[in-house]
Amino acid sequence: MTLIALVLSAVSALGQAPKPRKVLIETDLEGVDGIYAFELQCVPWKSPRWAESQKLLTDEINAAVDGLLEGGATDVTVLDSHTGSGILPLMDLHPKAKLMVGFHSLPLSVAFNDSYSALIFIGRHAMAGADKGILAHTESLDWRQESVNGIPIGEFGDRVFLAAAFGTPTIMVSGDTAACQEAETLIPGIECAAVKSGFNATSGIMLPHKEACALIHDKARRAMERLPEFKPKQLTPPVELKIQLSHALGADDYRTLLTNGAEQLPDWTFAFHGKDFVEVWRKCHGR
Repeated sequence: MTLIALVLSAVSALGQAPKPRKVLIETDLEGVDGIYAFELQCVPWKSPRWAESQKLLTDEINAAVDGLLEGGATDVTVLDSHTGSGILPLMDLHPKAKLMVGFHSLPLSVAFNDSYSALIFIGRHAMAGADKGILAHTESLDWRQESVNGIPIGEFGDRVFLAAAFGTPTIMVSGDTAACQEAETLIPGIECAAVKSGFNATSGIMLPHKEACALIHDKARRAMERLPEFKPKQLTPPVELKIQLSHALGADDYRTLLTNGAEQLPDWTFAFHGKDFVEVWRKCHGR
């Protein structure tokens, strides 16, 4: 009887084992504390201050990983997204974080899937045209505006809806105050680490580096502790994704969007239609 009781107790314990809490961190560079000049800091291996930029970003990521693990994350994967990936020094990355690198032909299938419990952003910049957004842009510098079902989005919103299509909520973001305002508008109550505040697109006030990392750590931990409060940001089908270009003649984006099957609308606007966000995302990016 004692043996039977022990077996039943073990089976019960296994049945109650907590579900793994995998977190995907998508990173960019323009929203990192201390970054304000693209040519000076953001061009891989060419900018005069590139090595410093790598360290600033890596330190912020490591602070987020520590916070996530303290908050209950069981697995953390970092998706390096600036200029197509491949900029993070693996030897300096947090020892408990996996790194996703390479120039992915199908980033949708390798990066976003239903195994993740949450998505967070480190180094996110605001969308094109954002007031006082440091280095604000959306994808290409030729994109003036992006929207989905009439909702203005930038790279933040684009990934939020992409993750949501796989059932993954977005719970935290770090960047400048403009990026945090954008995130809060789309996801009220999201944890935001505002590490700098812009005067305009190329200047602003930066937090001390250690203070920025401490803030990111605390927000990441708090986001994981609040994970049950967040739900995936879903769209009501059908879905319409619109891209408005700042100009078209001679622009690579103009030709690419048309090649990918976009419907051309007035005022250099291009639209994709589908049953869900994944479908229109694939059409837009040709993947």
